[in-house]
Amino acid sequence: MRILSWRIAAALVIAAALLSGAFAPVSAAPRIRLSILTGGTGGVYFILGGGLAKLISLNIPNVEATAEVTSASVDNMRLIGAKRADLALTLADTAFDAFKGLEAFKGNPVPAVTLTPLYNNFNHLVTIEGSGINTVADLKGKRVSVGSPGSGTEVTALRLIAAAGIDPDRDIRKDRLGVAPSVDALRDRKIDAFFWSGGLPTSAVLDLAVTPGLRIKLIPLDSLIPALQKKYGTIYFRATISKEYYVGLPANVPTIGTVNLLVVHKDFDANLAYQITKLIFEKRPELAQVHQEAANITVTGAASRSPLPFHPGAIRYFKERGVEGF
Repeated sequence: MRILSWRIAAALVIAAALLSGAFAPVSAAPRIRLSILTGGTGGVYFILGGGLAKLISLNIPNVEATAEVTSASVDNMRLIGAKRADLALTLADTAFDAFKGLEAFKGNPVPAVTLTPLYNNFNHLVTIEGSGINTVADLKGKRVSVGSPGSGTEVTALRLIAAAGIDPDRDIRKDRLGVAPSVDALRDRKIDAFFWSGGLPTSAVLDLAVTPGLRIKLIPLDSLIPALQKKYGTIYFRATISKEYYVGLPANVPTIGTVNLLVVHKDFDANLAYQITKLIFEKRPELAQVHQEAANITVTGAASRSPLPFHPGAIRYFKERGVEGF
């Protein structure tokens, strides 16, 4: 009887061990977490970056992406250089400065590479009717927001002001506000005008345009193109803000455009770079539901639209597509 009891007890122990093994949770594959650097909440970067983060999280196995609010291009490139983030949206002019170690990045080049060019940014000089501002030169003596510190807007705005023959440190009363605070300040008459570099339409500017009792005014900037191209090359080009985008504009506004890029550190994983680049183009209609500028992301001329080299993973995708230049 004792022998039988011992055998029964042993069998029960073995069975319990087998059952505990059978029902033990299977360890899931480790999740990769990616951060996408965007911009302020009033601009296109944040909206589009959030949409991209969701696409990545839903479509690339074991990868979770989140969009981060930042001051935009300058800060984004610094964070990429320090490997404190994974992907970044940035203006091409700022990215070029970072890559070459120029201007704000002097002596500290950032080893960034492009996954893909995105849509074009349109430079806005925004004021309201009755401000007395009709050209960039009219900003002299005015209170002007040039964009938040660490933003690509600030980089471009200071170049535009200088190209118009104005000293941004002496000839204007300079504020450094993001697009949403700039809109609030202009609406409250605390500033006379503000610069913004963004896609169309930018929600904060659109909000200003529909403010009752106020009529928005965008100042043409195209006359500054020769001076900008002489100093910086074709990174700046002629563009047009259609009157259809903002209520109250009487006509289309000629301005200056700059390409937006999606960049990573040169050490970013090649397979992930390939998957993300491919995902952007395969799911572009879904991104366009998040913001309509995503519809303007195209492989056409992609190789020549970035002043930075491309990541090998992105090159692999473009070669598969037979894109010219790769």
